[in-house]
Amino acid sequence: MGGAPAGVEALSHRQIRVIYFGLMLGVLVSSLDQTIVATALPTIVGDLGGLNHLSWVITAYLLAATATTPLYGKLGDLFGRKVVFQAAIVIFLLGSALSGFSHTMVELIIFRGVQGIGAGGIFPLVMAIIGDVLSPRERGKYQGYMNAVFTFSAISGPAVGGLLTEHLSWRWCFYVNLPIGAVALAVTTVVLHLPPTVSSRRIDYLGTLLLSGAVLSVLFVSVWGGGAYAWSSPQIIGLLVLGAVLVVSFTAYEARAPEPLLPLQLFSNATFRIVNSVGFLAFVALFGTTAYLPLFLQLVTGIAPTLSGLLIMPNSLSVTIVSVVVGRHVAKSGRYKRWPVTGSFLVPLAIFGLSTLTPSSSRLEIAALMVLLGTGMGMILTVIVVALQNDVQRADMGTATASYMFFRNVGSAFGVALYGTVMNARLRYWVPRLVPHAARSHISAASLAFSPAKVRTLPGPLRLAVVDSFARSLHVVFLFAAPVAALSIPLLLFLREHPLRTGAYVTNVLAEEAEASAALVGAATDG
Repeated sequence: MGGAPAGVEALSHRQIRVIYFGLMLGVLVSSLDQTIVATALPTIVGDLGGLNHLSWVITAYLLAATATTPLYGKLGDLFGRKVVFQAAIVIFLLGSALSGFSHTMVELIIFRGVQGIGAGGIFPLVMAIIGDVLSPRERGKYQGYMNAVFTFSAISGPAVGGLLTEHLSWRWCFYVNLPIGAVALAVTTVVLHLPPTVSSRRIDYLGTLLLSGAVLSVLFVSVWGGGAYAWSSPQIIGLLVLGAVLVVSFTAYEARAPEPLLPLQLFSNATFRIVNSVGFLAFVALFGTTAYLPLFLQLVTGIAPTLSGLLIMPNSLSVTIVSVVVGRHVAKSGRYKRWPVTGSFLVPLAIFGLSTLTPSSSRLEIAALMVLLGTGMGMILTVIVVALQNDVQRADMGTATASYMFFRNVGSAFGVALYGTVMNARLRYWVPRLVPHAARSHISAASLAFSPAKVRTLPGPLRLAVVDSFARSLHVVFLFAAPVAALSIPLLLFLREHPLRTGAYVTNVLAEEAEASAALVGAATDG
């Protein structure tokens, strides 16, 4: 397929940049919100109380976002992505305003769930809209902008959250979303013009309920298992059984549903299967690693929180830089498979390198491993979405893109929970063996697992024993994550490289409309 059809002008680079600006503002509010709120959580608990509900401030957001992501993909396919994207932002902003007004922890958890319902649609719809306005071959050049937003959020979020909490109020960590979201709505209203979607197809409500129930069951297991409830407890076993029943029921129903939420025929597409599997595995490894690396740096090596953030920053920067470079190369050459395959070797290598870190490891060594990890992730994440959108029908693009985001989100949640279980299990093994017997009644793995400040107050020999327990336990976490990341290698080796289309959907539709108008004029003239 060629470029813009004769007589039809493709979107200019300036027009695309303006559209991208509006879309990226939407991504910014959802990604920045998570890093800002994390900094404010101790102050929020001090103000509202409810320390035992602290984890649910994060979990409610994550559960709602993950459960609603597939539905947004379908809604975008049915009713048009622009209006659904804007609706998602409105819901997110409503949740932000209500969260800022919260007076109890229960209210905040509920309103964070509202935020998550909106956030579940922002990123997948942005990715699908990009698929509408850019050809697959050109898409990679702009992918770096997306990663730059996440880099900015990761770097600036904690600092912004601290400043707002300290000088204004923790409530401004939610209110700050309102002006940014308002600008995103205004820009997309003015500059984003997509062909209207007219469809008589119905929403798969039952499929949505079954899938959401299955996801929630599994995520509740990851949140509660080994902590609030033992893995062998009736609650955890019951949730696992419920999740399995719902998955089977969802699959059986989708096979005969007239308008399935997740069409099972998409799984017959090898690219769809591979990309979703790689997205899941990549984020299991990435989030499981990055969630516990700061703990290693601050507790084992004794680095201050600010410096630990600076040492992790090269990961985000390298993801951005590599994404831009790889995206431009893909746009120029039309070849893309070599990049994710190469990245799939670099990521487990970098994670394995983390398992070799010691308290005396140099900051240069840590930064180099972060660059290696970011380089590998940049090569993978830049390309696999392009490959997916290039290989599915336009009618299924929103659903396919949302499914990718769904598997990524599930991978993120599963990774954090899985490696937390691994770390806590190893702490329960090492603390009794390394901590002096006389101090064991005052020390427990549960009380120290996420408190570097408390560990630093311990007497010298006891502190060294606890630090050694954490070092050994976190090494196992990284050793466990490396082979998980390596599972992407055989999958990507089987990824078939198809020629990237060079015509954008919007341009093609305009061409079809122009041809139809010309045909009508010709018929009238002949008559």
